[in-house]
Amino acid sequence: MASAELQGKYQKLAQEYSKLRAQNQVLKKGVVDEQANSAALKEQLKMKDQSLRKLQQEMDSLTFRNLQLAKRVELLQDELALSEPRGKKNKKSGESSSQLSQEQKSVFDEDLQKKIEENERLHIQFFEADEQHKHVEAELRSRLATLETEAAQHQAVVDGLTRKYMETIEKLQNDKAKLEVKSQTLEKEAKECRLRTEECQLQLKNLHEDLSGRLEESLSIINEKVPFNDTKYSQYNALNVPLHNRRHQLKMRDIAGQALAFVQDLVTALLNFHTYTEQRIQIFPVDSAIDTISPLNQKFSQYLHENASYVRPLEEGMLHLFESITEDTVTVLETTVKLKTFSEHLTSYICFLRKILPYQLKSLEEECESSLCTSALRARNLELSQDMKKMTAVFEKLQTYIALLALPSTEPDGLLRTNYSSVLTNVGAALHGFHDVMKDISKHYSQKATIEHELPTATQKLVTTNDCILSSVVALTNGAGKIASFFSNNLDYFIASLSYGPKAASGFISPLSAECMLQYKKKAATYMKSLRKPPLESVPYEEALANRRILLSSTESREGLAQQVQQSLEKISKLEQEKEHWMLEAQLAKIKLEKENQRIADKLKSTSSGQLVGLAQENAAVSNATGQDEATAKAVSEPIQSTSLIGTLTRSPDSEVPDVESREDLIKNHYMARIVELTSQLQLADSKSVHFYAECRALSKRLALAEKSKEALTEEMKLASQNISRLQDELTTTKRSYEDQLSMMSDHLCSMNETLSKQREEIDTLKMSSKGNSKKNKSR
Repeated sequence: MASAELQGKYQKLAQEYSKLRAQNQVLKKGVVDEQANSAALKEQLKMKDQSLRKLQQEMDSLTFRNLQLAKRVELLQDELALSEPRGKKNKKSGESSSQLSQEQKSVFDEDLQKKIEENERLHIQFFEADEQHKHVEAELRSRLATLETEAAQHQAVVDGLTRKYMETIEKLQNDKAKLEVKSQTLEKEAKECRLRTEECQLQLKNLHEDLSGRLEESLSIINEKVPFNDTKYSQYNALNVPLHNRRHQLKMRDIAGQALAFVQDLVTALLNFHTYTEQRIQIFPVDSAIDTISPLNQKFSQYLHENASYVRPLEEGMLHLFESITEDTVTVLETTVKLKTFSEHLTSYICFLRKILPYQLKSLEEECESSLCTSALRARNLELSQDMKKMTAVFEKLQTYIALLALPSTEPDGLLRTNYSSVLTNVGAALHGFHDVMKDISKHYSQKATIEHELPTATQKLVTTNDCILSSVVALTNGAGKIASFFSNNLDYFIASLSYGPKAASGFISPLSAECMLQYKKKAATYMKSLRKPPLESVPYEEALANRRILLSSTESREGLAQQVQQSLEKISKLEQEKEHWMLEAQLAKIKLEKENQRIADKLKSTSSGQLVGLAQENAAVSNATGQDEATAKAVSEPIQSTSLIGTLTRSPDSEVPDVESREDLIKNHYMARIVELTSQLQLADSKSVHFYAECRALSKRLALAEKSKEALTEEMKLASQNISRLQDELTTTKRSYEDQLSMMSDHLCSMNETLSKQREEIDTLKMSSKGNSKKNKSR
């Protein structure tokens, strides 16, 4: 059990390791992808940094240029402000200078316009670059946040995997320690077993030497003292009486009884089939009551009329075979002599079938040639003719195999013992073929009967005859099926029972030797019965010892015992005298009772004849009871006490006769009291009986449950013993496999540790890279 649990644990760990390995590969792929993405992002950041630096340089140069232009514009404005008053004073003198100033002013204006346009364009580019930079920065920050979350998730997964790996490592280390302890114990047991095997080998050697010496001694004694060994030669060994197997004989008798019942059913079905077929020939196609039938059908009917003389012997032969199988015999093929008679009866029936087959076929052809026959009916007749041929062939095949089985009881060289099983299997196949043929006959004949019933010329007699034939065919089909299934179910037992024979031999050699063996068996049984004498009744040993101690310890002498015997004899004589005295007293009491009854009867005649007669009878019964109980004649004059089922009644014989009503009330009261008492006793008895019945039923159930539990426990004990032996065998074989598995697991653990260290390094690098990217983004 421990090995199975360890194997289950190792299988689970291997499955978890494979799952974790697959997850590790997926994580590796994710980490590689993230590294590639981070490298691409780094390159993009570098490019953006370069472009930002260029734009910043351009902005710086533009701002410097703009400052220069602004200063120059201010100077120009100052110069214009100074030149305007001067122009008013010197208009005349400064016409030439004004023209020059206008030209310069136009040049400056153009230059200023260009610088303004360039400044606007640079402002637009700067704004667009700034917006693009902000957008890229937001995207990179969101990407960085997602990467950080993914990194945290990966870190959590890695932490969980490391925990699982550590737990598995701890479990495996614990299992390894346990297995090491178990291996040490197993090594100790192996050493002990080795020592035991050495001791057993020594004992075996000693026993072998002892037995070899005894064998030589016994062989020398046998060669010198035994004049004849009857088991050496098979011919003499066949005469030895085998061990009596009562169970085998009862089983064979039961099987023979079942086969007899099936054969009886089959015989009745065959008789009905042939008889009703004869009646049908007399009716169809020509009714013999109206017209003469054909000579062919007459001959066929004559042959069918003789079917009982061929079918009945089959039942008789099977009955003789069943009677020959008794509890005292030995039932094998060599001893079943009655099987030959059954085979002969079957052969005569097959001859009968061969004799009636051509007439049956011709009769069917004659039906086909009649004007009433339709095409469908003609097809059914052809199918029936083929079925009849198959039926005869199947019976011939069955008779051949049964004749072969009957050969060992008559001709020992007719059938070899090695061919018994094949012949029995062929018998079973022939029975199944007979069942199939009967099913076809039943099917085709039912179709034929339905077609004939639809004919307008079909009479009631024909319909009833067809129904009878159909019922007989159905009975034949059922009987054939039962026999086939019965034989196939018992085929293995038949084949196994063929080895039942003399000890240390292949079997009975000839029927004569088998018959001699049976005679010797009967003689041995009678001899054993003569030896069986009923044991004499004796006192048990313990009781005899106790009686002996009592006799030895008793102080009564022989004279004391004789005096006790004399006293007992005197008492017996006195009791006999008293008995005679009381017998005389009883006779006198009877005479006085008769006189008293006569006196009471005379009194009753004077009053009322009907009521007083019953009273006189009651008084007579009461006085009779008291006369038997009392011992003296004085009891007649004393008060009479009557005891019966209704109670106890005391009165004097000389008292007057009570009234009728009071007497009836008294009787009624006594009867009611007695009925109440009896009903209470009856109820008590019923309640006790119900209680005892319930207890008995509960005890029977408990007993049944106890027996079932006992059977279950015995089976469990057997299974446990088998499992213990199997586990002991497996322990020796699985020790090496466990060691190999432990080495494999240690290798796997080393590889897992290496992969975990690599993954940790990769995760650390990813963390460092993500931290650097986050710092750069923050600085930007």
